[in-house]
Amino acid sequence: MRKSKRSPSRIKYEETHRTFSFRVSKELYDRLEAVKKAESLSNTDIVTAGLGLYKVKVKAEEEVRREAYDKGWEKGNEEASNLYAVTYPCSKCRKEMTVTTDEEKKAIREFMVTNGWQHCDCSDPWA
Repeated sequence: MRKSKRSPSRIKYEETHRTFSFRVSKELYDRLEAVKKAESLSNTDIVTAGLGLYKVKVKAEEEVRREAYDKGWEKGNEEASNLYAVTYPCSKCRKEMTVTTDEEKKAIREFMVTNGWQHCDCSDPWA
């Protein structure tokens, strides 16, 4: 059999892309194959990640996590606000206002006391 000649482009490619091989245990090989299949990675991607050079994907994952966290926080904050915020209409424009200042809270507290607000269990139905 005759050895085939390598083209100049093939020679240049092999000079810039070295072959790297090694042996691993059966357990490690099976684990590598499972990761490759689950994550759609190549052997080169796995080696690159092992060397800490695979930052593009890590950055993308961090951004996805941050976006998901921010969306969850906003949703939770909105739900809590809808459930627990105390609001009242403005006496002039009738737009909704939310109780936030200590002054507003004090005024509401005084109103409740002076107008006899109490727990349902505390009120005497026969009085």
